[in-house]
Amino acid sequence: MPLIAHPAWLLLLALVVVVICFAQRHRGKGLLTVIHNADWKPRLSIVRTPPRPFSPDKKRTEDESIIGSAGYRDAFPPSSRENLLRVLPGVALAPNPVEIRKDLAPFTLDYRECGPSLYTPTGVSLGEIKTLGDFPNYAELSGVPLPDEYKGFRIETALPRPYRPFRWAYHQTMSLTKLESDWWLELDKNYVPTIKQRLDLYKTHGKAILDHLPGSEIACKEIMEMALQFYCARHPQYFSLLKEPAKGYVFRNAILESETVIRDHHPLRVLLQNIPEDFAVMLRNPADGYYYLRAGVICSAIGWNLGTKIGLPLREIHAPVPDYKEKMEFSMDR
Repeated sequence: MPLIAHPAWLLLLALVVVVICFAQRHRGKGLLTVIHNADWKPRLSIVRTPPRPFSPDKKRTEDESIIGSAGYRDAFPPSSRENLLRVLPGVALAPNPVEIRKDLAPFTLDYRECGPSLYTPTGVSLGEIKTLGDFPNYAELSGVPLPDEYKGFRIETALPRPYRPFRWAYHQTMSLTKLESDWWLELDKNYVPTIKQRLDLYKTHGKAILDHLPGSEIACKEIMEMALQFYCARHPQYFSLLKEPAKGYVFRNAILESETVIRDHHPLRVLLQNIPEDFAVMLRNPADGYYYLRAGVICSAIGWNLGTKIGLPLREIHAPVPDYKEKMEFSMDR
């Protein structure tokens, strides 16, 4: 057998080649110099572990300190006056902020029983809301256009869009993302059994599924009207909303072959019967400026139900959530 073919010689030859290549690449440097060079660093892993949060007792931002001492009573959501002008020309652009603070509507009273000069936290008076009436132009009021018609959509074959809320590495945040307005409310081929299941849950569990406290009427009405307008614009082949002299507004659902007289049902019942989505209504309490859960239709909660949370502020609703107080409470309340 030739000597060069012996395994020991092959191993020696390979080692010589490696050493020569290494020396050429690092010419002018000793082997130990290369390995122990101060500029050499190990390869870092791409996986990032979120740093441990500072304890609230050890670190609070300046903003947190200011808000914590002053409270949220003087902190209000953005004004809706400019958008209101597009629908009700002639209204005052900016009422006196002092007047708004002084005349805020109690969040525990039905707006229909309050005087017209009281205001919502967004600076719109109850008289103006009553003037708007039923099913106003929410596209103008909100600044969010109605969706485009979904042409070619067929409920019998429609698949749900993939929903992937988590990405690696996951950080505990409020998870706010930009919403594609055309996809606010979605339909798929499971629409009919889903609506039936939600109605069965409500029949069995009652207020653990759907409930509303006094003062939430105006918000519930607004959500319901916006949702029905969305459906009619997105899927006109299946949904329509007409005003009839004897019945008022009537919502027709061709998929369920149903007809809903709007004035005969609470707004959340209209949603339950037609919209396979959960809704939670949070209202600002003028007494402290914090937001409280005042109404909702929630069928898909995990580990809790509406009956155990209704009437509570955000911080109490999320009390069981690990690290909520340290990581999220300030941002959520703000």
